[in-house]
Amino acid sequence: MEQIAEAAGVARATVHRRFASREALIEAMEVTAWQEILDAVHAARPHTAPPLVALHQATAGILQIKPAWRFTLARQIPLSAQAQAVQAEVMGLCEEVFSKLLGPGADLVWARQVYLALLGEAAHGGTPPGQDADAVAKKVIDTLLHGVQRTA
Repeated sequence: MEQIAEAAGVARATVHRRFASREALIEAMEVTAWQEILDAVHAARPHTAPPLVALHQATAGILQIKPAWRFTLARQIPLSAQAQAVQAEVMGLCEEVFSKLLGPGADLVWARQVYLALLGEAAHGGTPPGQDADAVAKKVIDTLLHGVQRTA
């Protein structure tokens, strides 16, 4: 809490007045992080845009958000019910886009897991320096859909 107060430029007492505990602060951070991701997914228009366009837009948006929330988003299951609900909505939209993109019979849960692994790697260490979010999003999606083999 001291480090957070120092980074925010406020007294430690100010942080403690707003958040009763470290867990309360982390819960608030989780909700904010997942809400930013949900906003990026909605901005990609998953219900109306062509699936590949929506996936690219969402991926590029998430790649811009995710690095700032590395600690917060590292948990498999968020602490608060509110963060869990937002996360579930994000995952539902993800599977909806994959369903349109991959067609019937696709293992949507596996596709989502692979996508999230690629996204996490790209956001936290696998991205070559100087590449923009669109270029990295293209690599993530190409790898998801075609593997690591070069395509013609």
